[in-house]
Amino acid sequence: MSSALENWIDYKKKNLKEMQILKKEVIKDFIDSVWGVIFPGYKDEIEDKNTYFDLKINALKKNLSLLLHNIEQILKIELNCDKLVKDFVEALPKLDELLYMDLEAIYEGDPAANSISEIILCYPGLYAICIYRVAHELSRLEIPLLPRALSEEAHSRTGIDIHPSANIGHHFFIDHGTGIVIGETTEIGNYVKLYQGVTLGALSLQAGHKLKGSKRHPTILDHVTIYSEASIFGGDTIIGPNVTIGSSAFITKSVPEHSIVHGDSKKKKL
Repeated sequence: MSSALENWIDYKKKNLKEMQILKKEVIKDFIDSVWGVIFPGYKDEIEDKNTYFDLKINALKKNLSLLLHNIEQILKIELNCDKLVKDFVEALPKLDELLYMDLEAIYEGDPAANSISEIILCYPGLYAICIYRVAHELSRLEIPLLPRALSEEAHSRTGIDIHPSANIGHHFFIDHGTGIVIGETTEIGNYVKLYQGVTLGALSLQAGHKLKGSKRHPTILDHVTIYSEASIFGGDTIIGPNVTIGSSAFITKSVPEHSIVHGDSKKKKL
């Protein structure tokens, strides 16, 4: 072993800190328990209707509490775990309502969908939206680290990257989905449909972390359809209602309502 390598290893040993990992098996159990509450019977059999929801919600509470205590150890902070668990559970009816509106949008918008069950069991877009809505609620409760961990779990499984702090309205439809990126300060209205490869991003961030907290990503208003590989950038960019964005369009300026923006085939940049 060379002296340079030995010196580097010694340096790493001296600066080694005790670290905790975020337990992925508990994250998976938490996601499964949420899915079981929102879409009962699709993860496991319902043996007793009278006890099913109590068992699932108790499992959800247990798993979320474990994750919160895990985060306390990692970040060396104190959280009001009992209150946070209670507040999240109280938000379940709202999450359920939003997700069933998303499910309705997918079913009504996709002629290839044969049934609601097929969407719940097979559609990565619904899975990514579900995890986003859960992560967004946890972010709203100001829980650190966990929302991003959940979004990365969905990202690794579906190829869809939605920042938990983005604000997304009801009846949200992701079709196919692979490669979609939705940045932190993105705002999306109601009845919006995105195809694979869409990026809702920030312009070149030369100021880097100094821009934290500023509006860096676009605003998409109601009834907008954005086709595959389109890219929309910038915090001042607003896509008006009832706009259609064509495939491979590159947009850095606002688009007025009821417009059609052609994509790469027209070689236009807006």
